[in-house]
Amino acid sequence: MRTIENRTEDMIPNALNILLGITLVLAPWYLELSYDSAAARNAFLSGGAITVVALLALGRTYDWEEYLNLALGLWAAMAPWALGFAETRGAMGVHVGVGLAVAALAAFELRRLYVSPQARSV
Repeated sequence: MRTIENRTEDMIPNALNILLGITLVLAPWYLELSYDSAAARNAFLSGGAITVVALLALGRTYDWEEYLNLALGLWAAMAPWALGFAETRGAMGVHVGVGLAVAALAAFELRRLYVSPQARSV
């Protein structure tokens, strides 16, 4: 397992993930989705999980957190087709956009964990 202590500037990807997670959690309200729809339930659960994982990684980043964020981002991006709400354009757009952004940030952080001289194995 790899870890790295975050400096102030290193917290930016996690702060962006927090904002992306909150955006996904709030999507059912601003898209006026039915709360019992698959899109709304997935937005609540995926967005909440992305936010919690990003909060955990603010002080110190571990590779497992970033692998989990990568999986959550990829799930959010493919959820419209897996759960059958791809025809709801707004819900599909926010899930794909947020999901791909979270996955890209996780990939960036994983690269930092394995390339940075400040990172270490625990």
